[in-house]
Amino acid sequence: MTSTTAVVESPQRTRSVRWALTSLSLSMLLSSLGTSIANVGLPTLALALDASFAQVQWIVLAYLLAITTLIVSVGRLGDLTGRRRLLLIGIGLFTLASALCGLAPNLGMLIGARALQGLGAAIMMALTMAFVGETVPREKTASAMGLLGTMSAIGTAMGPSFGGLLIAGFGWQAIFLINIPLGLLTLYLAHRYLPADHQKLKTAGFDPLGTLVLTLTLAAYALAMTLGRGHFGALNISLLLAAGLGIGLFVRVETRVAAPLIRTAMFRDVRLSCSLAMNLLVTTVMMATLVVGPFYLSQALGLEAVSLGLVLSVGPLVAALTSVPAGRLADRFGTQRMTIAGLVALVFGCFTLSMLPETLGVGGYLAPMVVITLGYAVFQTANNAAVMADVQPDQRGLIAGMLGLSRNLGLITGASAMGAVFVLTSAAVDISTAHPEAIAIGMRTTFRVALGLIVVACCIAWVLQRKKPA
Repeated sequence: MTSTTAVVESPQRTRSVRWALTSLSLSMLLSSLGTSIANVGLPTLALALDASFAQVQWIVLAYLLAITTLIVSVGRLGDLTGRRRLLLIGIGLFTLASALCGLAPNLGMLIGARALQGLGAAIMMALTMAFVGETVPREKTASAMGLLGTMSAIGTAMGPSFGGLLIAGFGWQAIFLINIPLGLLTLYLAHRYLPADHQKLKTAGFDPLGTLVLTLTLAAYALAMTLGRGHFGALNISLLLAAGLGIGLFVRVETRVAAPLIRTAMFRDVRLSCSLAMNLLVTTVMMATLVVGPFYLSQALGLEAVSLGLVLSVGPLVAALTSVPAGRLADRFGTQRMTIAGLVALVFGCFTLSMLPETLGVGGYLAPMVVITLGYAVFQTANNAAVMADVQPDQRGLIAGMLGLSRNLGLITGASAMGAVFVLTSAAVDISTAHPEAIAIGMRTTFRVALGLIVVACCIAWVLQRKKPA
């Protein structure tokens, strides 16, 4: 009787899981699209809103700041109040904020709406990953993570081109209003197919003081790394010092409150600490490719805008095509092996990227970039799956948020620190008018530094392998 029931229920269960994964995939697509689609509209928005380029940059910065500062807190809040409940609120907030962005009459309102959209995106990013453990069997975790990685890559890749088409055809408002039908579809699928919350609605275990201190600390660090457009002045140093003091204060608060946001004992877990460190290092390097690549291709290799766009789209395309197969390989051969395989590919890619483009031109740039992106897809899928597979159910939102935070901090650090390495080693007063040879020197040096960071990540992976129980 039991087996008959299983046979009858299996197709229905499989269909529900597929639709649940579809809703999670759309959530990841929307949140990543929200990051990349706005960048292409900045010149148009500067003209339409009569604002300087420095002012309109806050349209992007407000979104990233909201995600970076809140992703851990909303992940923990989802653990306490119910992940399905909070994810539905996040999707609704993102959709509402998208409408407010499209209807914003001035720059201030648009920036405020983007911050609200970033809050929705933070919820979606943290809880989408946390939901994998509740929707798929453990042995399929890496495949599901690969699917989410694919959707993130697609959102990143299609943002600039899709946004350009929308602006050309319908005006800048369309890059925000397009999220409304997509958001409503995602909301319906999530409401219909995601599993119900088992925990009761409660906030007694939430840590408001720790959340406030962490939010201010992360905001100070993010602003220190992004303000000044590459010029690290007194304000940046002050913010960085404030972030350092904030870390100390946060640790002190967490050791004294009854229900801390992040228990410091969690970092004694070698798997978690190593995975977060590797994630930060790898995403720092990946951001370097996005910061340095356009300058090198346009100024050192002389590519026009169309050719430049095509070459830059290769990386996200490779990630989109390889993340799902990478997940299946991780399910089959183990996440630890595939994490190391991804890092080895990154080492080889960074080494060749620092050597080949000067002699082989565009081909010498593309081939290493394919290897780097492939390595990144394999690493990220396996690393995320390894962390999330062993998390206790009541900690999934928090840990997913911490993974998202390490990724965002890596992106912010890569844009600032690796960008600074590129500018300094190019020895150019203005990088936009630098000589091709200076750009080539900066490119070569930057990816030698990137190679060093990946070697450090490999050492961490080796330590983790040594700690693995027999």
